[in-house]
Amino acid sequence: MGAKIEAKEVTKRFGNHVALSNLSLEIGEGEIFGIIGPNGAGKTTFLRILTGYWLPSSGDVCVDGLSVVKNRFTVQKRLGYVCEQPKLYTDHGVRTFLRMMGELRGLKGVALDEAIEQAIERFGLEEVQRRRIGVLSKGFRQRVSLAQALLHDPPLIVIDEPTVGLDPRQQIELRRMIQALGGRHTVLLSTHHLREAEVCCDRVALLDRGRLVQIATAEEVEMGGTLETLFLELTEREEEKP
Repeated sequence: MGAKIEAKEVTKRFGNHVALSNLSLEIGEGEIFGIIGPNGAGKTTFLRILTGYWLPSSGDVCVDGLSVVKNRFTVQKRLGYVCEQPKLYTDHGVRTFLRMMGELRGLKGVALDEAIEQAIERFGLEEVQRRRIGVLSKGFRQRVSLAQALLHDPPLIVIDEPTVGLDPRQQIELRRMIQALGGRHTVLLSTHHLREAEVCCDRVALLDRGRLVQIATAEEVEMGGTLETLFLELTEREEEKP
């Protein structure tokens, strides 16, 4: 029933630049947890550390007690990752691509066939399942990306800016799909849309320049107030930079 995540004083430096500074937070099993903030806040940096793509300069992140620093590959088997720009093989058909990704994750036989069918149904891919990925709209590509991330039924799903470039209808549909993942999976959602965090997430963490500013519940986000004011102030400040 999802995975428990604990970040312990995570810091990431690139030369003299500090992308994350002593970030500590906990995410419960089955929770949909949002990471929001303006550009350069450290959202993607945290996601890349959690997924083992980067190691922290100091500190650690644990998934169900497993250290990302010490058990990177074990942790990676327990998660599915959906990046902002889907990394897909555009010359493959949807079914062919899902079968390849399932095999890479160790699925085979009946288990693989069932996982593909469930993913196609779950993300509404029936009408495009025989089409080449390269001809699909961005909305359907994001659905394929979600489908491949769920094939092995991981306890943790990490999603980075899923609705960038989508039209309003596609955004609504994708958000509903993300909402449906909670409970069975823990979902970590990075976004710069406060409304998206409000709609999808149980709790939200606001980052600014690599530091944790505030954590709020969905109810507190919906009510606005301090979190909304802080978010708008931080975003406006970034937009004013030359």
